[in-house]
Amino acid sequence: MMERLNRSIEWRKEGKQVESNKLLVELVKEYPMDAIVNYQCAWSYDLLGEESKAVPYYEDAIKLGLSGQDLEGAFIGLGSTFRALGEYEKSKQVFQKGISQFPNNQVLQVFYSMTLYNLDEHQNAMQILLKCLLDNTQDEEILNYKNAISFYSDKLDRVWT
Repeated sequence: MMERLNRSIEWRKEGKQVESNKLLVELVKEYPMDAIVNYQCAWSYDLLGEESKAVPYYEDAIKLGLSGQDLEGAFIGLGSTFRALGEYEKSKQVFQKGISQFPNNQVLQVFYSMTLYNLDEHQNAMQILLKCLLDNTQDEEILNYKNAISFYSDKLDRVWT
């Protein structure tokens, strides 16, 4: 199984998404209880632009005990897929669960903020994005204003008179 799984991943890296997906679908049929195979299959459907087909594989991968970076990737993939499908509340729930398990994952935070934007939760979305920016930038001009940006990040609608 591992040889075929590795081959499917290599094909994906080489731009052979259709071939990779076909092999991964076969592997899921043979190993339906393998979390990593389900995760890779979900990912392959996402790359093909077939997000709705990716969902059950992401969900199964998470339920089957995916862990570590693969689990982080599955939360990102499933949350992003729900967002792309317009299922914003489901997306929000997935990202909240992912963030609770991986609070330092900035990618989860950024994708979560996009979902919040779609839910018209603009204040919270901006606050998260600004925090991610401040936590990750090396830009000296931005860092010169770090305290001010941080202060205003949760007060974007406030007016001082």
